[in-house]
Amino acid sequence: MDDKNEIFMNDFNEKAVLPYELRLEDFYMAIRDVYDFFNDVNHILLQKNLQRLDDMLRPAIMSGVLSDMLTASLANHSRVLVENRYFNGHPDLIPQGLYSDNSIKAGEEGVEIKTTRKSGGAVDTHGARDQWMCVFVYIVDNRSEPISKRKPMRFTEVYLGRVTILDFRKNLRGELGTRTATLHKEGIQKLRENWIYRLNQPSIL
Repeated sequence: MDDKNEIFMNDFNEKAVLPYELRLEDFYMAIRDVYDFFNDVNHILLQKNLQRLDDMLRPAIMSGVLSDMLTASLANHSRVLVENRYFNGHPDLIPQGLYSDNSIKAGEEGVEIKTTRKSGGAVDTHGARDQWMCVFVYIVDNRSEPISKRKPMRFTEVYLGRVTILDFRKNLRGELGTRTATLHKEGIQKLRENWIYRLNQPSIL
């Protein structure tokens, strides 16, 4: 397995608008924390001839794990934001002390964290809201052989934008489907305008 990924500050957007006293360094450290974790765990798994975590987790579960890890790490490095203690509460990160016990089912202030493999940051949500939305785009090498030579998971894009209910379109739902909403063309463009991070060479796999 290749060594863990490098991160370069010149891939970050110094002109990005950052709410709640967030800093580019907070995003750098959050990405670094995730890379370090996957590197450590995957080395142990491969030593035992087990699958890498990247290969073991289904895409939906992988995205959920990454979202939780990034939320926890950003809360750890942020000067203002903390994790929302309400189970499945919205948003994921909320300003320290704004809500009782730092817990809120549906708050108006804070940042929602999403992850996706879709380049450009389009991601389904459980409902349209006025919110600060942060989307991390990542790629996984599940094709290279042998598995021990596969490149580690890598983040290629990060976006952070203030979006409103009007920026979403509702997705059609089947009988057993869950109702979702996705940013429409103008909404996703609004998100992309305030990009935080873009990997200079994303086609590494």
